[in-house]
Amino acid sequence: MDLHLKNKVVIVTGGAAGIGAAVVAQLAREGAIPVIFDRRTPKPALLDTLESPGRRFGFHQLDLTHEAACAAAVERSLAEFDGIDALVNNAGANDGVGLDAGRAAFVHSLEQNLVQTYVMTHLCVEPLKRRRGAIVNISSKTALTGQGATSGYVAAKAAQLGLTREWAAELAPFGVRVNAVLPAEVLTPLYETWLQKQLEPARALGRITSRSPLGQRMTTAGEIADLVVFLLSDRSSHTTGQWLHPDGGYVHLDRALPAAT
Repeated sequence: MDLHLKNKVVIVTGGAAGIGAAVVAQLAREGAIPVIFDRRTPKPALLDTLESPGRRFGFHQLDLTHEAACAAAVERSLAEFDGIDALVNNAGANDGVGLDAGRAAFVHSLEQNLVQTYVMTHLCVEPLKRRRGAIVNISSKTALTGQGATSGYVAAKAAQLGLTREWAAELAPFGVRVNAVLPAEVLTPLYETWLQKQLEPARALGRITSRSPLGQRMTTAGEIADLVVFLLSDRSSHTTGQWLHPDGGYVHLDRALPAAT
């Protein structure tokens, strides 16, 4: 299926690794122009994809909590590519800031996981209006299920869902679509790091995958990316204000369902 994304300019925050990198790679394969905003540099495998003949991309290394740096990078992107067609607010991390952490840590978690989402959307909204573009916010199943000991992250991800509906309402008159994707259990580099800190990583992974009704496995970053890229395309031209769950039924089905035989 042609998603009609050729030469579309898409900013992806946190696009150097994990789900963000999978989104960037899929955009490149579709002929889009991904623009990475990240404090990290892309891994060699991602650069190999981006630097293939005929492909164009952008990369701005910055701290997304620094508004001036974000504003400058957006302006440079506009100057280089003459517009912005879409924004993927993907950056963030489950930082484990719970009730015991206190106000300063909680506010810092919101800055890292929520405020930069608002700032990036604020900076990109006028170019998106001009192109009748699209926004996808990467939230989390924890916004709906809770997790325990991660108040900051859950508050941020739940707020992203509210902002998805708010921005969809505000931007509908301009033809800008806004949707959210809620990953559940995805084996990203951050997740792998967490697993390796467990006493028995293999057993911990087995407990997690057993809770996925469809296939009793982790969702892949590529599966998340496929949905995100579809939502950015005009193939989903009448979809806005939606929260989508590519999670093998984790949130909406009984997690005690037996595996397929």
